[in-house]
Amino acid sequence: MNSAMLIMFVFLIAAIFLAIRSGWGKKMNLEQWAVGGRGFGTVFVFLLLAGEFFTTFTFLGGSGMIYQVGSPAYYVLAYMTLAYVFSYYLLPPIWRYAKEHRLVSISDFFRSKYESSSLGMLVAVVGMVAGVPMLVLQLKGLGIIVSETSYGMISPTLAMWIGTIVVTVYVMLSGIHGAAWTAIIKDITIVMIVVFLGIYLPYHYYDGIKPMFEAVQAAKPGHLTLPDKGQSLSWVISTVLLTVVGFYMHPGAFAAALSAKSEKVFRRNTMIMPLYTLLLVFVFLVGYTAILQVPGLKGAEGDLALLRLSIQTFDPWFIGVIGGVGLLTALVPTSVILLTIGTLFAKNIYQPLVKSSSEAHIAKVAKLTVPVVALISLYFVLNGGNALYALLLMSYSLITQLFPALLWSVLPKNPVNKYGASWGILCGVATVAYLTISKTTIGTLFPDLSQVVKDFNTGFIALFVNLLITLVVSVLTRKSVAKKETVSSPNY
Repeated sequence: MNSAMLIMFVFLIAAIFLAIRSGWGKKMNLEQWAVGGRGFGTVFVFLLLAGEFFTTFTFLGGSGMIYQVGSPAYYVLAYMTLAYVFSYYLLPPIWRYAKEHRLVSISDFFRSKYESSSLGMLVAVVGMVAGVPMLVLQLKGLGIIVSETSYGMISPTLAMWIGTIVVTVYVMLSGIHGAAWTAIIKDITIVMIVVFLGIYLPYHYYDGIKPMFEAVQAAKPGHLTLPDKGQSLSWVISTVLLTVVGFYMHPGAFAAALSAKSEKVFRRNTMIMPLYTLLLVFVFLVGYTAILQVPGLKGAEGDLALLRLSIQTFDPWFIGVIGGVGLLTALVPTSVILLTIGTLFAKNIYQPLVKSSSEAHIAKVAKLTVPVVALISLYFVLNGGNALYALLLMSYSLITQLFPALLWSVLPKNPVNKYGASWGILCGVATVAYLTISKTTIGTLFPDLSQVVKDFNTGFIALFVNLLITLVVSVLTRKSVAKKETVSSPNY
């Protein structure tokens, strides 16, 4: 065992200990396991939300996207910042309603708001399906990090198996408490490592950030500007808007928000979280540095840029530190996603079908769902090759379909009923599936449109279909129901 592997092992043991220790002395009913008994303050909610979105994508995917496509990666900075501002208005009414009705998941919220268990089940299924690409992203990143930083002594497959087993065990034992406490180590260390790499590497190889950009500009002139077509300015703007509205639709982020002890927590975090987004700037600088220093990485291999550059620059012990931090960036969000999917299945699919189930039994089913989902995700990651940013965008396209119905539901007067919400979500998800499988874009559907419109993110097609179906079905069914009530009313 070399020094890098030894240091990564220390990080792993520390994470396991903190996760298991966090559950000691607590009665792990479903509410405690899933949302921490709604007792988390500003710090823990911040760490959970940061853990949900500052993941292996922050560590690998950000630098990988800069390496592969360049400036279009800046959409990430914009959408995260805008989403945090949006949360100032969106999350408090959701939290108040969820606390009043003792809700523990996004599916509970839809079921209660629209008084429809079938809609709750549909939202649970969509949340679970959209969660799988996120799990695949984390496990794929975990395999890359451990394999590369162990200098090939641990294969990506073995690393993913070990990580899956570890995170499954501590999620089942400590739930969201384990994720929150492990996030403490992760967030402190990732800030230090990413800032250091983002400053040191450009100076080490180019004697500064400006000379680095000049060298990249000379070698690849188009890499520092947005392309005229494809991932152009209109693609960036539309992708930002699409991901902003889907930001808190992910069940893991929704559950993290419900764990807060008051709505003031969200407003405090709104002021803090955009600053944390600046971490990505340093990740991008690493990606730019790697373009000329580790050339030749094709396609999904671009995700290796940060690690390959670090390995050729630093001693093994420091590579172990980078690997340990990277390990945590995978374990924390993986644990949140797994426990959320377990909760969705047990509370919103299993319980409605087995109506006599007790709360203790539902909690047990939620925990037993965790290893099943973990193994399914591991199967997909072992049989897929998508780049990390592609997986992220796929997940957002699916989960964003929940946004219209959720937004209508928090308005004082909801113009949408359960039928409209259900059919809108179904048609939106079906459209995403079709567009993804057929690789259809707005440009292929409407070749005569201007390039600006053709470059819009195809997720907008699904969102437009969703909105249209939601409103039309709501109007038609409301008239139908009113007509039936009139006919059935006795005349005196």
